[in-house]
Amino acid sequence: MSFEDEWAAEKAVAMRLNQAGSTGGSTPAKGSADYVVADDELGGIGHAAYGLFNGLEPGGKHANAASETAGTSLKGDGFETGAALAEVNRTWETQVKTLLQACAHISNHLDYTKASSKADDEWIEAQMRIVGPVAPGADASVSASKIDKYFR
Repeated sequence: MSFEDEWAAEKAVAMRLNQAGSTGGSTPAKGSADYVVADDELGGIGHAAYGLFNGLEPGGKHANAASETAGTSLKGDGFETGAALAEVNRTWETQVKTLLQACAHISNHLDYTKASSKADDEWIEAQMRIVGPVAPGADASVSASKIDKYFR
C-alpha cells in the first residue's frame, strides 16, 4: 500500500471519528480541523492574560485604602453604611485576587502548553530521523503505519 493510500484511509477514519456523536450541533467546515491553535495565537492569549494581570493588580486595588478609611469612619460615626462599605470592600478584594489568580493560571498554562507542544514536535522529528537514511533519489516519505506506531 502506498503512502497516499494509507494517508487517505487514515483521513477517512479521522473524518468519521470527527463526526461521531454529533447531535445536530454545528460541525467544523469541511477540511477544517478541531483543536488547531497556532503558537502565535497561544502567545497572544497568554500575553493578554499577563497584561491583564499586571494592570489589574494596581487598578483593582486603587480604591482599597479610601474605601477602608471611609468604612471605618462611617462605622465610627454610627452609620450602618460603614459596615456595609467595609464588607463590599472585602468582597471586592477577594474577587480581584480570584481574577488575578485566574489570569496567572491562564498565562502560565499557555506558556507550558506552548513549550510542551514544541518539545513533543521536536521528539517526533527526532524519531522520524531514526527511521534511517534514504538512498539518493529514493522516496523519503514515511508510511502512515510507520508514523502511527510512534503514537501508540
